Amino acid sequence: MSEDEKWAAALGNNGSFDGIFFYAVKTTGIFCRPSCKSKSPLRENVSFFDSADQAREAGYRPCKRCRPDLLSYQPLQELAEKAKKLLDSGIENKLLLAKELRGLGLTQHRLAELFRSHYGLTISEYSQKIRLEKARTMLADTKESIPDIAFEAGFESLSAFYRFFRKQTGMTPAAYRKTCQNSTCQVSPDENPVKKWEED
Repeated sequence: MSEDEKWAAALGNNGSFDGIFFYAVKTTGIFCRPSCKSKSPLRENVSFFDSADQAREAGYRPCKRCRPDLLSYQPLQELAEKAKKLLDSGIENKLLLAKELRGLGLTQHRLAELFRSHYGLTISEYSQKIRLEKARTMLADTKESIPDIAFEAGFESLSAFYRFFRKQTGMTPAAYRKTCQNSTCQVSPDENPVKKWEED
């Protein structure tokens, strides 16, 4: 968010931005949530911070009216959950997905940090996990060709799909499909893609 956007949110007492940023007033030495109903200060006296800790470190005290020091409200968790739902929704168009993620109101860097802090994976890693699970399911449960599965799972090329699939499962897509024909395919602890990403 730009400072102009933060200022507009503070003037409008927009509670949807609580926890995303805080504003402090130089003349009072107090910092608030965007939703605070206190009298609006002059723009020239306002500074913005990404966290309550940053505001405190700068010498500001928490407002006694909106209590920005309390953690009972967790809008950041809600934003992380919204980002995850967008990824889970299966939007394959990368430009459309990026637009939807930007609509959450955070910078790409800030959203990436937030998502990783809540789920232990970057947005890219989580997207890859979803694509891998879709590919594995299709290999096990359908007779679609491997090239069709690669593209339906969101891979831009067949070679990229082969490299990625082998790295994450230790076998080629064809070998994985053959294994599934002879037994029930399940992700063992050693094959867990999340575990593998964390080890890489």
